[in-house]
Amino acid sequence: MIRVTDSAVNHLRTLLAEQTAQSGQGLRVQVAKGGCSGMQYEMSLARKEQGDAVVRRDEVEFFVDAKSAAFLRDATLDFEDGLTGAGFRIVNPNAARTCGCGTSFEPARPA
Repeated sequence: MIRVTDSAVNHLRTLLAEQTAQSGQGLRVQVAKGGCSGMQYEMSLARKEQGDAVVRRDEVEFFVDAKSAAFLRDATLDFEDGLTGAGFRIVNPNAARTCGCGTSFEPARPA
């Protein structure tokens, strides 16, 4: 399953604290067709859906649907805040190549 860094956990906790009356939400991390490399990462605040894998860390949850899980196996989700921008980033060992923006990738093997 996907690994989650302390930085990602802390940022999600901050995002959820800013939401009003949204208990039960976490960060949905998924893969969809698109982007310049064929597959793209999508993330949103959402509730758990049936069939989701759940990564629970320090009272926050990250959800990965079954289709995306194969593309994200052993990947690491991090949050970076630097000069070139801030955001969640995925380091994915299942990617044969990634685009320059880091939001899309070509899978090494079809899932």
